[in-house]
Amino acid sequence: MKKLFLLSFALIMIMGGISCNAQGAKKQEAKAVATGKVEVYYFHFTRRCMTCNAVEAEAKKAIEGMYPTLVKSGKITFKALNLDDASSKAAAEKCSAEGQSLLVIGGGKRIDLTSQGFMYAVSNPEKLKAELKKAIDPLL
Repeated sequence: MKKLFLLSFALIMIMGGISCNAQGAKKQEAKAVATGKVEVYYFHFTRRCMTCNAVEAEAKKAIEGMYPTLVKSGKITFKALNLDDASSKAAAEKCSAEGQSLLVIGGGKRIDLTSQGFMYAVSNPEKLKAELKKAIDPLL
């Protein structure tokens, strides 16, 4: 009985690890339509928690703080779009947004920073800023 319990526990742990790894490896970078500029999108729903609001606020603040001249010239844009609005559906399809997402798109690349956004927006905004910079700089 003890061996059966240990075997069941080990199987559950292995299956949990596989499913978590499958989610994390999901399209970190994929091809997108080249637009000649860098676009940062934050897709969200109408009902939002504190972290959802923080991801938007911190990402916008970081981009405007790091690239003020490029934002003014339109070379870098930040757009927050509500997925519950019909007007956002086309942009969500274009960006392959499947839910709440923080995406950097430019130079034919799509970089998904959703995990980093939710991990760092509240607890470590400077780390989120560094992740955004690491994604945006090569696209410029």
